[in-house]
Order: sequence, then C-alpha cells, then structure tokens
Amino acid sequence: MAEWWSYRLSDLLLFSPRTYHRLFELYNAAIWPAQAVSVLLGLLTLVLLRRGGTVAGPAVAAILAACWAWVAIAFHLDRYASINWGAPWLAAGFLAQAALLVWAGAIGGRLSVPPRLDAAGRAGVGIFLFALLAQPAIGLLLGRTWRQAEIFGVAPDPTAIGTLGLLLALAGPARWVLMVLPALWCAATGATLWAMSAPDAWVAPAAALLALALLAWKTPARRPRTG
Repeated sequence: MAEWWSYRLSDLLLFSPRTYHRLFELYNAAIWPAQAVSVLLGLLTLVLLRRGGTVAGPAVAAILAACWAWVAIAFHLDRYASINWGAPWLAAGFLAQAALLVWAGAIGGRLSVPPRLDAAGRAGVGIFLFALLAQPAIGLLLGRTWRQAEIFGVAPDPTAIGTLGLLLALAGPARWVLMVLPALWCAATGATLWAMSAPDAWVAPAAALLALALLAWKTPARRPRTG
C-alpha cells in the first residue's frame, strides 16, 4: 500500500472530467427554464442596486438565499450526489448560507444598498456581472457545449462568485460572515477543477481572493481608544 503522501489530489477524485461536465448537461436539460428565471433574478439585483431604498438590501439578500437553496437541493442533492458521496454535506453548507442570508439580510436588515458605490463596490458589481454573463461562456471557449454551461442561480460556481460580488457592493456589518461559505466553496471547486486539470481552475479562487481583498481594503480599521 502506497504511503499517504504519495497520493495526488487527482487520485481522490470520484469522477472523471467527462462525467462532471455531462452532469451539468443533464442537469440543465432537467431544470429548463429555471436558468432563464435565475438570469432575470440576477438582472433584478442590478436594478435593486441601482434604485436603492430600504427594501433593496433585504430583497437582494432574499434573491441570493433562494439561489443558494435551489443549488443545495436541485444540484447537490438531486444531481451531484449521484457522483460524489460528499454532496449532501455540500448541500448542507449551501442551505446554511441561504439561512444566513435570510437571517442577516432579508429579515435582520444587516445588509443595505449604499447611496453611492465606492471603487470596491463597483468592482463587486463587475465580479457579479462576470458571474452572470461571462462565466457561462468560459466552457464554450474551452470546447464544451452550451448545454454544459454553468448559470448563476442554478449552478454553484457562478452563484458563489456572484454572491461575493454583490456582498462587496452592499453595505452592512454582516458581509464578512456571509462571505465565508462562498469563499470556501470557491477554494473547494478550484481544487476539484485543478485535480481534473481544467484550465479554468483558477477562476473561482481568484474571484474569491479579489473580493476578500477588496472588502478588507474598504473596511476601516478600528482605532484603539485612548483615555
């Protein structure tokens, strides 16, 4: 028996790249037209960011919560579990993120749309637009078919990246907590794609690092009290 340190990450994969991408093809066929609805919801979040108001922040949080809950059940439990025994645990994490979004944003009022987006907030909108509009085309550029496209709101990677971007654009004390699970997913999916030698393995981790760095940059440091 080989020593544990001789194993590579690819040795731990439970499926082949072909099986993984075929999973998305079957999933997309089964849930249509949910993809169109999720894209419309994504565009609605941009309208809410543009208009602002007291209900905009909770509404964006509610939309994100619905997307995370959908991915947890429709993708992880109903589809991904057929090739990955850990999918139920992933579903639990996505449901936890949905619950956090409801608790902090939709009900708790800890997320709001700022009167004016700063540089980091505009970058967050850019990250979200990438997840919504550009990321589904990455597979096409890499030779996959449009049937295997990963769409915001119904696929985990663009949903996590888009969430990080929107949280960066929003204001409120709960953003750091709400970024933890999306960032962890970006790291996990990056490792999975890297093990499959996928050229786009760097995309999700890079987006997460950028979002976290920008949030750290825009968060004012607390000055120690004197006297």
